[in-house]
Amino acid sequence: MPMTNFQNALFGMGNPLLDISAVVDKDFLDKYGLKPNDQILAEEKHKALFDEIVKKSKVEYHAGGSTQNSVKIAQWMVQEPHKVATFFGCIGTDHFGEILKQKAAEAHVDAHYYEQSQEPTGTCAACITGDNRSLVANLAAANCYNKEKHLDVDRNWSLVEKARVYYIAGFFLTVSPESILRVAKHASDNNKIFGLNLSAPFISQFFKEPLMKVMPYVDIVFGNETEAATFAKEQGFETEDIAEIARRVQSLPKVNKNRQRIVVFTQGREDTVATVGDKVKIFPVLDIDQNDIVDTNGAGDAFVGGFLSELVQEKPLEECIRAGHYAANVIIRRVGCTFPEKPDFH
Repeated sequence: MPMTNFQNALFGMGNPLLDISAVVDKDFLDKYGLKPNDQILAEEKHKALFDEIVKKSKVEYHAGGSTQNSVKIAQWMVQEPHKVATFFGCIGTDHFGEILKQKAAEAHVDAHYYEQSQEPTGTCAACITGDNRSLVANLAAANCYNKEKHLDVDRNWSLVEKARVYYIAGFFLTVSPESILRVAKHASDNNKIFGLNLSAPFISQFFKEPLMKVMPYVDIVFGNETEAATFAKEQGFETEDIAEIARRVQSLPKVNKNRQRIVVFTQGREDTVATVGDKVKIFPVLDIDQNDIVDTNGAGDAFVGGFLSELVQEKPLEECIRAGHYAANVIIRRVGCTFPEKPDFH
């Protein structure tokens, strides 16, 4: 594939967050009413959590945000040219915002942030216990993304038009469903590929309406086993069988009939399940020794990033999944969603 028309071929939009990551104990989780493995939005009762976690002995700061992680991993997998991936999201005019800009530049992602000064840059507390991670997101600035003031501006929209593959985590449904719809419809109208992640159980539970509004435009649905089960329950599928859920999600109404929807469900250390044509196939993940797992924060994002890196090069589904498994396997050996200088994927 000619690499010249490759810049800005992948477009992502979401909540840019700075991850504040620390190993905690069960008492810490209990104190703030957290499950060991979950993703939630911060409430008033979590305010003190952010003050407490930064005082932990080995606290680390990493650029995060689900979609931003995925497009960075995709760019890392592709390596050259730079700026294959575009990213839109909202940050504050502050130190954390500067870090996010710097980290995006270092990752060679073409990030175009909407910057505002009403709210500070968003953060996400990653509370690590063993190989679990409980994520508490304080969206702040990320919640201020403005379609009229950013997405609809010609110079920004032209970057949307340049792309061939689109990816947005379901988390962004809480922020700007109208932005997601405009991008999703553009993809559908132009027979391009639009991917969406179920992202967390609370999205399927409490943001059902915007989720189901965008679903007819979704070409690829990503999620993990918990998110798949929650989605199935909320939609009244009356099955807990992951392959059957994948089939049912695939057959939900779809606007662009030229592309059959693909559904990909990861299951941690268990096999990945994906629809291939009218069948559901099982793809084994790479083996890893339990002792090599540093933390699983970012594993799902990394899977999607690896997948997108091959998808944007028009590789077959099997290759996309293999790349996803590779990227996730690299990320879980490291703190946060960080990666070595170069990938070793062949």
